[in-house]
Amino acid sequence: MKELDPTTVESSELVEQTFEFWFREKDHIRSPFPEYIRPALKEESVARFFEWAHSLDPKASEEVNDTIIGEKFEEIIFETALGLVLTEDEKITINYPFMPRIGDEINNKQMDDKEKSFITDRSIMKDGDQLFLKLKLEKQDSKEVWETTFELPV
Repeated sequence: MKELDPTTVESSELVEQTFEFWFREKDHIRSPFPEYIRPALKEESVARFFEWAHSLDPKASEEVNDTIIGEKFEEIIFETALGLVLTEDEKITINYPFMPRIGDEINNKQMDDKEKSFITDRSIMKDGDQLFLKLKLEKQDSKEVWETTFELPV
């Protein structure tokens, strides 16, 4: 493994590229990290990442490649963020960054309903070993409230 040191250009580039990817809104990717945690998230996750890198024993260090390094850094960012956010909904967003969020528009295709609906609340449900995202929605014009669930990836 290349020596991971917070002062090297390679390490700095890894850190900056990773935060740039997850903090920027681009195409279909929305940042799961609220603005208010970003400064602390950067500081704490970088510190935790370099602690992890320096704690590797020499044999494990030899087996670590760029892919493992990148995945571990992202894992640490997401774990750190969970401890910094204030609401359960923010935790849902961090755990499932690509799932629909409060305020998103959802169409009820099952009922062939043309009226726009917007997510007003969401929660995690468990049925046996499977997790589901339960959404509460409100129709834009009629204000009718309805619910739906999505199976969450394991």
